[in-house]
Amino acid sequence: MIGSISPDELKARLDNGDELVVIDVRMPWELEVSSVDFSENIVLNEIPSRLEDIPKDKTLIFMCRSGARSMKACEFLAGQGWDESRLLNLEGGILAWARDVDPSLPENY
Repeated sequence: MIGSISPDELKARLDNGDELVVIDVRMPWELEVSSVDFSENIVLNEIPSRLEDIPKDKTLIFMCRSGARSMKACEFLAGQGWDESRLLNLEGGILAWARDVDPSLPENY
């Protein structure tokens, strides 16, 4: 089963210096509206062709607008052999991050 992480938990782990890879699966136009500087962008439909860019030996946090697309990314990678215990979905996506952690970001778009 794919795990999840709350925005507050992610912030705490980032502040703690935990070794995490945060992948935002949204479209480039969405990143122009709202983004965070600690993530890298791999659009959801590009993941199958970019498997070599996604490490298997690190904790991976996936994010999108609200959490649905990022969960699909986690499920896909689990099906491709990634360790489910290293795959986490950001609960509520960037909208929850904006609401709970960074109010300077738009809470909706």
